Amino acid sequence: MKFRQIAATVLISTATAFASIFVYSKYMQPRQAGPYQNGSNNIPVNYTSYMPGTDAKNIAPPTDFQSAAKIALPGVVHIKTKINPKQVTNNLQKRRSILQDLFGDDFFGDEFQGEGGGRRYYVPGQMASGSGVLISDDGYIVTNNHVVDQADEIDVTLNNNRNYKAKVVGVDPNTDLAVIKIDTKNAPYLLYGNSDDVQIGQWVLAVGYPLNLETTVTAGIVSAKARTIGINKRNRRSAIESFIQTDAAVNQGNSGGALINTAGELIGINSAIASPTGAYAGYSYAIPVNLVKKVVNDLMKYGNVQRAYLGINYIDPMGLSEDELRERGLRRDIDGVLVQDVPTSGAAATAGIHKGDIITKINGIATPSIPEMTEQIARYKPGDKISISYLRNEKEYTVNNVLLKNEDGTTEIIKTSVLDKLGADLISLQKTDAARLGIRGGVFVNDVGNGLLKKQTNMKAGFVILKAGGQPVASVDDLKKALQKQGKLQLEGMYPDYTGVYYYNVDLAGGEEF
Repeated sequence: MKFRQIAATVLISTATAFASIFVYSKYMQPRQAGPYQNGSNNIPVNYTSYMPGTDAKNIAPPTDFQSAAKIALPGVVHIKTKINPKQVTNNLQKRRSILQDLFGDDFFGDEFQGEGGGRRYYVPGQMASGSGVLISDDGYIVTNNHVVDQADEIDVTLNNNRNYKAKVVGVDPNTDLAVIKIDTKNAPYLLYGNSDDVQIGQWVLAVGYPLNLETTVTAGIVSAKARTIGINKRNRRSAIESFIQTDAAVNQGNSGGALINTAGELIGINSAIASPTGAYAGYSYAIPVNLVKKVVNDLMKYGNVQRAYLGINYIDPMGLSEDELRERGLRRDIDGVLVQDVPTSGAAATAGIHKGDIITKINGIATPSIPEMTEQIARYKPGDKISISYLRNEKEYTVNNVLLKNEDGTTEIIKTSVLDKLGADLISLQKTDAARLGIRGGVFVNDVGNGLLKKQTNMKAGFVILKAGGQPVASVDDLKKALQKQGKLQLEGMYPDYTGVYYYNVDLAGGEEF
């Protein structure tokens, strides 16, 4: 019995000793971390993505943004603008209210009345700031139109804190781009990249001067391409929106700044954010640089943008119901833009494009949506030739050497037109709208803009032009012809819901009020 107890004790002791040695050698003895081990244990450290046939040593290291930031910082500038205070008289005479008829005008007082019965009020001066990107060594800078819009003074500060006065070279509200210039030589500038090469998921950096701070760099990824958010279309019917969407942090003051790739190349101009508060909330939007290049070149060479037109009316087939798709013989999964109508004088009609065709490519570049198609066309000027690929009866065709035209249906370079000088967004009244107003026709001022109409008159948006130089105008084309003929004339018209006829003098050769 004693022998069995002693044997059992020896066996237990021996087993305990071996177990202790094993535990010490396995878990307690210090050892060096291997190439894929954490320093505290030997559990392999791997990337979480699954890539068959590879191991961690073949994965690219995390992107280093330092070199890209170093390249871009000197070429991004701080823009500060000043709008001088103004005194404005509103000469509108609204229809008399029932209270005025009952109590008389004296009851309400006239302390705010200006000459002619209008209200005189004071508009205080404003100061704002934004960003810009140097694109040449002699001081040309691209920024957003809304950064310099209405500015009386523009100050530019470089990354080295040198200050300059800037002048506006040209603006394009349709793309929200502007070119300004400072008097300098040997300025650092950014090189253009290729926005067609931008891929969803790639790293990008936003460089600018948010919230009036010094130069700031933020990083993010491209989360979408060819986004349209309607911000440029609020006042412009011909606005072009095909934004690069990123999650790089962008705030007020970043407008006009650079969106760059990890090579430090300019791939976009930051323009807007999607936000319920006005502060960054996750998404920012940049104008693709391939469109920027075309607009900038036009503004520098011609002073205005040479806009090419394909000559079609179009809709997005994705917006059609199942019944409408079936009626047109279309499938839901078709990528392209549906041709709704083809005016006979346009480039598309000459190329043989028909109503019902689906445009799928411009110069070999896919155009699965309206923003992508309009961006591609906007890169060209009248007289350029392109190729168009389209679907007809589910068969794809390509037509080459399609000659693009301008808004007048020609290939001529358009100098700053009389309508451009006015600066307003003008719309020919439809017959139904004219009938509702009790008139035969006219030109509706959708937005006064920042041209001669704003500088020389106190015209307000909503005005309907009925006569120019004493001659009736029923369309924008009528107004254009009258301005070309006289140059200096009087515009006569009305404001819906206001009594009386209003007159505004315009001189295309002048610049200030007269």
